[in-house]
Amino acid sequence: MRPDADVEPGTLLVAAPGLLDPNFRRTVVYVIDHRGEGTLGVVLNRPSEVAVHDVLPIWGPFASRPRAVFVGGPVEQKTALCLAALRTGQDAANVPGVIAVRGPVALVDLDSDPEDLAPKVRGLRVFAGYSGWGTDQLADEIERGDWIVVPALPDDVLTPPGVDLWGRVLRRQGLPLALLATHPIDVARN
Repeated sequence: MRPDADVEPGTLLVAAPGLLDPNFRRTVVYVIDHRGEGTLGVVLNRPSEVAVHDVLPIWGPFASRPRAVFVGGPVEQKTALCLAALRTGQDAANVPGVIAVRGPVALVDLDSDPEDLAPKVRGLRVFAGYSGWGTDQLADEIERGDWIVVPALPDDVLTPPGVDLWGRVLRRQGLPLALLATHPIDVARN
């Protein structure tokens, strides 16, 4: 079985404690797309100091608090992506301006009108850049032990920055993965 067999849109890639790459240390990546050509996702727990209003003024009032642009990853950081959690009863197939990812989580077309979308979503988050892997690159990293693949909850996409999402996701996996959440934050770096 391939190391990335469990990866699909709507799963999380949780950085293993030993992954010290500054782009991904203690990150939680939400997978938006995964196929033979590669994988695309966004880091959920890296808020920036930039307000959504400063870069996408019409979307600023609709972004979930803290209304900051989150750093989605090191690839194309001038590109904006937006994820939304749809309200109960909304189906992405019937909501103009979104593309279903998994369950109530959808990718938002930032060229659409936020006024039309707002009543249909519980919240949305804007990301600058994304995390991307080419063919077999993610499988190699999973096999090496850099990533732990776990299911996502729709609210993970809207987790506020004061919450330790990395620890929370690991703790809800049960033993033995939950023990990784106790790994100290300030580990000596190479």
